[in-house]
Amino acid sequence: MDTITANEKYLVAITGASGMLFLRPFLDMMNAQGVIVHGICSDAGRDVLAYEEGLAPADLPGIEQWFDLRDFSAPPSSGSSGYAGMVVLPCSMGTLAAISCGLSMNLIHRAADVLLKERKKLILAVRETPFNRTHLQNMLQAHDAGAIICPPMPGFYLKPQSLAEAAETFAWRLADQLGLPVASKRFWGDRPHVEKDRHSA
Repeated sequence: MDTITANEKYLVAITGASGMLFLRPFLDMMNAQGVIVHGICSDAGRDVLAYEEGLAPADLPGIEQWFDLRDFSAPPSSGSSGYAGMVVLPCSMGTLAAISCGLSMNLIHRAADVLLKERKKLILAVRETPFNRTHLQNMLQAHDAGAIICPPMPGFYLKPQSLAEAAETFAWRLADQLGLPVASKRFWGDRPHVEKDRHSA
């Protein structure tokens, strides 16, 4: 897996799906590596971020520059802007559909299309349940185009004691996909060994 390096540029896009609690731990991990993070937020993303976390995009840590959703002249519209990767967190089904079909109805869609055509990492933290057939087809189509489909599913084998700790376990997954080393990350082997009762199998 590629290793992330300082001063690389990454995009984080926020859309109007539930799951805003994953943003802060992921951004904290990015910031700890000294990379440059730029952001794009949809109108619905602003609403859900305010509702779930009581935050505005400007309150999120470490995003050096925000681009307007409707500004197609912004750097993310061009492959020459040099972004190393992009994470859509959370990714609504509408955003997934646009990306999977190559539609550029706003800057998030266009930036994702640019990352795919440049063969850079595009991670879609798709958020919906249950999935219908159209959702699944769109995920497969985006996957086939080069995107990484990474639904926000925290790991519970490390026994997180709060929602914040559970969110951190998923942020580790995103970091892994970008090649981002996280010093505090815990692994499956770190869990306390519990001897299985042979009579309870």
